[in-house]
Amino acid sequence: MIAMDDSLRAQIENYLSRLDGLSRRGRQLRDALAAAPSNASVIADTRAWQEDCGVTINQLSGGSKAHWLARAFSHGFLMRSTDGRAVEGVAPAEIVTRLLDVLEQAVASLSGAEDDAVISASSSSSSSSEQPAPRRFEFVHNAELRSVVEQAYIDSRRALEQSEFDLALRTSCGILEAIVTDALEHKGLSALIASGSPTGKIADWSFETRLTVAERAGVIRGGCARLPAVARAYRDHDGAPKVEVSERDARTTGQVLKVVMRDLDPGR
Repeated sequence: MIAMDDSLRAQIENYLSRLDGLSRRGRQLRDALAAAPSNASVIADTRAWQEDCGVTINQLSGGSKAHWLARAFSHGFLMRSTDGRAVEGVAPAEIVTRLLDVLEQAVASLSGAEDDAVISASSSSSSSSEQPAPRRFEFVHNAELRSVVEQAYIDSRRALEQSEFDLALRTSCGILEAIVTDALEHKGLSALIASGSPTGKIADWSFETRLTVAERAGVIRGGCARLPAVARAYRDHDGAPKVEVSERDARTTGQVLKVVMRDLDPGR
């Protein structure tokens, strides 16, 4: 039996917390799908949850699709015919149930981390928390900004999993503002003014103005239309009475961020 060091124990506790949060969300979504299987909002939330599950499973699997946990996650989306062939048409609620089972397998493996775990002491030095971060922000022109927004993105996802919705929303908004500003600066003020933007330094524009100009100049599309009012005013939260941020507000803001990331990096 291999004794765990403090670093490994901390990693395991972090993952167990994340898996617990994902499982709670999954059970809530399964109940919501049972009550309203065609509700577009519930389906969108389910897809976002599936993506969050995929991120965590990928990290636990060390990025290997051949890992047993990654394979179990992929199989959760398949329907099998009586002869074992894969066919299409799995109900969303059934997929949620299967993925909840995968999350339970991950928890069971982590809970036995001193014997045969997803994370082992021998691999702790190269664990997912210390591996190079996925290159989600390679499209950002300011090289110094990339690592900052990448870490912020990780922090926003973690805050969401831990139900810290205000922090998750503000962090997502900060990333959104940073990458849109980077794209605007790369396009150049002269080109932006030609498309009807205000004069003056981009850094002096409000968050709302930057989004509006970016859409008008064709830098991004219309995905920001879904941005909640509390997100548009996120800069005003500092020093002001605490604003109530709902889970839906935080998740919608995160989804808008992903849409804008695709706009800025069409090849992703």
